[in-house]
Amino acid sequence: MSDQAHGGADHAARAEAENAAAISALRSAVMRLGRRLKHQRVDESLSPTEMSVLGTLARCGSATPGELARKEHVQPPSMTRIVALLEAKGLVRLDPHPEDRRQKVVRQTEQAEAMLEESRRKRNVWLAKLAEGLDEDEWATLRAAAPILEKLAHL
Repeated sequence: MSDQAHGGADHAARAEAENAAAISALRSAVMRLGRRLKHQRVDESLSPTEMSVLGTLARCGSATPGELARKEHVQPPSMTRIVALLEAKGLVRLDPHPEDRRQKVVRQTEQAEAMLEESRRKRNVWLAKLAEGLDEDEWATLRAAAPILEKLAHL
């Protein structure tokens, strides 16, 4: 192998190693930050899965339990139990499906909307306090990265 070809292979191997290290660091940081954010909850009686279901309803609107199960990557019987728990807490209601009377549509209640809004506010305040520790360049980089992270979250 020529020196030039060997140098190109070394450069490619270094780039691959740097990319792998960056991916690992990103994964680790996002997971740690996500765990810390999950602890900034308003209602400690709700499981992370219940909060996730409420968040999905807030983002996507009403859905059947089957649709929610697919979106949340859980089995339909599990979603039926989750919806029942949320209904008992007054956070969702079940309405007849407009086209298929055998099915129900899950809708969040005003109580759930208010709780989610307070939860978002609390998490935003917590995250803003963390961001105060960044310098101007770091904050600018983080603001620029936000839409990219959002895109990754929805791919």
